[in-house]
Amino acid sequence: MPFITLNRTMKPDLSSILAIEMLDDANFIRQCKDSLDSEGTLVIPDFFSPEAIHNVLQQSVRKEPEAYFANSTHNVYLTPVDVNLPSDHTYNRQVISSKALIADDQIPADSPLRIVYDSTEFRRFLSQVLGIEQIYPYADEVSSINVHFAPEGKELGWHFDNSSFAVTMLLQAPVAGGVFEYVPNARNADAGEMGFEKVAAVLDGNEPVQQLEFGPGDLVLFRGRDSMHRVTPTEGEITRMLVVFAYNNEPGIGLSESALQTFYGRTS
Repeated sequence: MPFITLNRTMKPDLSSILAIEMLDDANFIRQCKDSLDSEGTLVIPDFFSPEAIHNVLQQSVRKEPEAYFANSTHNVYLTPVDVNLPSDHTYNRQVISSKALIADDQIPADSPLRIVYDSTEFRRFLSQVLGIEQIYPYADEVSSINVHFAPEGKELGWHFDNSSFAVTMLLQAPVAGGVFEYVPNARNADAGEMGFEKVAAVLDGNEPVQQLEFGPGDLVLFRGRDSMHRVTPTEGEITRMLVVFAYNNEPGIGLSESALQTFYGRTS
């Protein structure tokens, strides 16, 4: 794929950030959609140019001291404990998630991340691949773009996503660990099937898991509503850094105050 060199004398635009030129190519879009529909995952290698990744890393590292750190336990469904069920019931079993993040309102206005996120071309590409008429930013001030930091020993516990899709990009890989693991079709949320037997098998280490391989600059689309997934603990002195591009398929949707407090430590 051709690489586009950033012109330092000009404000970055989409063409100077991306290392691909196929966002409006019908064949490429169809290939991406077919892959996502059949596998539930899509990795587009070298989506960002190396220079854009370098610029984002520099900006993010400067902001890391401002990151909100959360160390919490939760069930795989990301819901409160059900007191009507035993504490050792699959629904109530707790896993650990520990990470730090900077929120949308901490992302610089000239960041390549914001330029891509706000791009009409990028949103149209995602909509076509996802099979959604249109996508929208979050209505609150913090949720749309997040940069996650996972230094040594930090992890993201097993869970299902509440949303139907996730769009992420690795910015910096750790020395080891930080592996994205998943189990496709572990439940059927639309049918109300919670998949307790398979979930328990995963938590007990008795169910085969798949690993999704991707490197810095690769764009990843993942359907995690029915696929159970986690990120294993980071190993080594290099912090794992990942950006989340969060969208909704309806306008005017934001996180609740309780969710904002949980994930960001603040409500605005």
